[in-house]
Formats: sequence, C-alpha cells, structure tokens
Amino acid sequence: MKTMTKMIAGAFTAAAIFIGTNVNAQTTPANTIRFGVGLEVGAPTGNAHDVSNFELGGTARLQYGVSNDLALTLTSGYYNFFGKTVSSSVTTPTGTSTVSFKGRSLGMIPVKAGIKAFVGSGFYFSGEVGAGFEVHPIVEGGQKDTKLILSPGVGYATKSWDVGVRYENYSGQSNNYGLVGLRLAYGFGL
Repeated sequence: MKTMTKMIAGAFTAAAIFIGTNVNAQTTPANTIRFGVGLEVGAPTGNAHDVSNFELGGTARLQYGVSNDLALTLTSGYYNFFGKTVSSSVTTPTGTSTVSFKGRSLGMIPVKAGIKAFVGSGFYFSGEVGAGFEVHPIVEGGQKDTKLILSPGVGYATKSWDVGVRYENYSGQSNNYGLVGLRLAYGFGL
C-alpha cells in the first residue's frame, strides 16, 4: 500500500513538472500576489485511517505569479483528524461484551511551499513540500512529531475561487500516513 501511494504521488509530481513546461493559460498574472483562505476536508489514509475517518481544517495561501502560467505558493493553517469510535469484542469467562471508545483527535499545523502550473482555462497541476507539526498527538502525553509533507494535486481556479484535490503524504519517525483532500478557497489580489 505504501509503495502504491508513493507511486501515485510521484506520477502526479512528474505530470505537474512535464505539463508545467508546456503551459499556455493566462490564469495567474505575472508579478502579482494573491491571498486565499480555504476550507479543507479529507479522508485519512494509511496509519491515520486506523484512528480517523475524517479531516477538517482551514488554510491561508499566498500565491506569487512568476509568469502568466506558473505561480509559487506558501500555505499554512490547521488540520484536525477527528478520532473515530472503535468497538471491540471482549470475551471473559462470564460471556462476551462489546467495548467502545472514542479515539483522540490528531491536530497538525502544515507549512508548505509549492508551485501551480496552469495548463489551460484555469486548470492546474500543483506540487507542495513542507513540514507538518503535530500539536495534539493521538496518544495523550505522546510525542509531538514533525512530518515531511509531499503533496501533488490538481485543481481549477477562477479570479476569486480555487478548488483543488490532492494527495498529501506525511512521513517521519517510522509512522507514515496520508490524506486525500479537497480544498475550496476564496482568493483576491493584494
């Protein structure tokens, strides 16, 4: 599963780089700065899926137009991986009973730098790299790790709105997991 996830992430990144060299849309004016605020929702993958079924967060993004079809981005915010309820059957000498408990949520602050390569009529490929700082570990009193974030994605942007889908991989400290996410953002020029 980890190998397949890394292959998909690599394919998206390669496609963004390849298509980025042949872009022809004029979606992000050169030498302009934009600011966007986005709502993030996602489905955890890998080890994170064992403890969470849903991620919700918010991000802010600065975008600088390097050319009319290529932009640099800087994104940060907060993600919350909501703990899920886990049920287990316990067999004792007196019978079997079901025990349920609500897992602890995982909080993370991502800080990512990236590129957006526009390929026509507002459509783009993106790639981001950065660090994710865990602020609420799954185990109370547990270690707060810092994860390497790698995130390829695709999206569509207009003058005010940006909708993007991405895979985000978190790796480090022998605990790797991911997220398939959707970002809906409102942006404006500065």
